[in-house]
Amino acid sequence: MEAHEIDYKIHGEEMQHVEIELDPNETAIAESGAFMMMDDGVQMQTIFGDGSKQQNSGLMGKLLNAGKRLLTGESLFMTAFTNISHGKKVIHFASPYPGKIIPINLVEHGGKMICQKDAFLCAAKGVSIGVEFQKKLGTGIFGGEGFIMQKLEGDGMAFVHAGGHVHERNLSVGEILKIDTGCIVAYTKDIDFDIQFVGGIRNTIFGGEGLFFATLKGPGTVWIQSLPISRLASRIISYGSFKRKEEGSVLGGFGNLLDGDGY
Repeated sequence: MEAHEIDYKIHGEEMQHVEIELDPNETAIAESGAFMMMDDGVQMQTIFGDGSKQQNSGLMGKLLNAGKRLLTGESLFMTAFTNISHGKKVIHFASPYPGKIIPINLVEHGGKMICQKDAFLCAAKGVSIGVEFQKKLGTGIFGGEGFIMQKLEGDGMAFVHAGGHVHERNLSVGEILKIDTGCIVAYTKDIDFDIQFVGGIRNTIFGGEGLFFATLKGPGTVWIQSLPISRLASRIISYGSFKRKEEGSVLGGFGNLLDGDGY
């Protein structure tokens, strides 16, 4: 194996964190802000890119890969955590919002996984974190959240996080699943990703679900999240931007006092 072999344990239910055990000289990499805590004897180092062999291609190659990472909203740099002691050490990485952490052994999925652009949390050193562009014209124009995605390649463990509950669905050859693009967490490399128009004048004007949804065609496996962070953020903003319905009622502000929302 080119990637470091790491052991792990996932803790928690709704706000999970993953504990990674490092043998001497083993390294885990993570996005900025994922770190939670670590044992003494683990060295933290900021690196340019992900430290995999695929990105050790000279200055221009590293700059190109860094530019692609910017397209996914990620930082130019990642953080590497290496066990420089003589015994086993552990480090913890936390999910940034309520949901689940999904452990993925890339060897079991053909060495490649495609995931939403903000889903990657951490991985064993040697796993390459790149960018996957959807090549179909319709997907590029109307794909929304599903147009620019991350790809994880290698033979090690990687961890992605999702919002709400996670449902794993196995698609047989030719089987099609229609899904909101924001609900896709990750899928295996043989899945065919496309965009389809919802159709129907009432659906288009009054449906409230958008004009397009993604179609995933098997064979392969897809991981689906019940609460995309974009949907959660939209609801929070909406709730804070409008007055409550009962504010115009007879009770008015007094009603808010009764349920704890008064000032």
